[in-house]
Amino acid sequence: MASKKKRPVDINKLAASIVADAIGDGEPEDLGDKDPAAVALGRKGGLKGGKARAAKLSKKKRTDIARKAANARWGK
Repeated sequence: MASKKKRPVDINKLAASIVADAIGDGEPEDLGDKDPAAVALGRKGGLKGGKARAAKLSKKKRTDIARKAANARWGK
C-alpha cells in the first residue's frame, strides 16, 4: 500500500502541490523566501501607517470612523 503524502495546510501551497502532482513536475519550488530589503521597507511603512493616519484626522472624524467600525462589528 502506498503511503499518503502529507498535504500543506496553506491553501496556496496546497494548490501548488495539487498542480505539481497533476502535471508530474514533482515538488514545487518554495516561494516562501522573500527579499530582506523588501520586507524591511514594508515593515517600516507598516509601523508608522496607523499613527500617521490618526494624527492627520480630526477628533470628530476619528470618532465617526470608530463608531462606524463598532456598528459594523456589533450592529445588526
